Amino acid sequence: MTRPLIAALALTLALSACGTVRDSRFNPFNWFGTSRSEPATLGPTTQFIDNRALVAQVTSLAIERTSTGAIVRAEGLTPTQGWWDAELVPQTSLRPIDGVVVYEFRIASPVRTTRTSTPQSRSVSVATTLSQAELDEVREIVVIGAQNQRRVRR
Repeated sequence: MTRPLIAALALTLALSACGTVRDSRFNPFNWFGTSRSEPATLGPTTQFIDNRALVAQVTSLAIERTSTGAIVRAEGLTPTQGWWDAELVPQTSLRPIDGVVVYEFRIASPVRTTRTSTPQSRSVSVATTLSQAELDEVREIVVIGAQNQRRVRR
């Protein structure tokens, strides 16, 4: 009777210590923190002509780890319905400058006049990927919109 009780107690203590691993940097889900919004200070500087506008507001930014690198996922809010052709466009190149990769959240305006409606109907999601080699040099990812930008750090 004593051995099963000691084994159960040891197992309980070992599993309770898993909470510290969950919050540590060893856990891949903690490699990038939560994003925060700030006023747009970095202006658009793409080297090519892109007739699409910046999304009005970047509402969320998340980095999701994969076995080959990461997925950068952003959501934005448009002024009206009907916006299309959304893309995260790297500002210069995928090579980070001082560990920072900057994307512009570009989106094409509707062909016809559309309604404003609810924020849920005007929400647009877009994603891009980073390979493990690209991710090794990145400390921070920034997504720029017209009114704000969101950044997430390691």
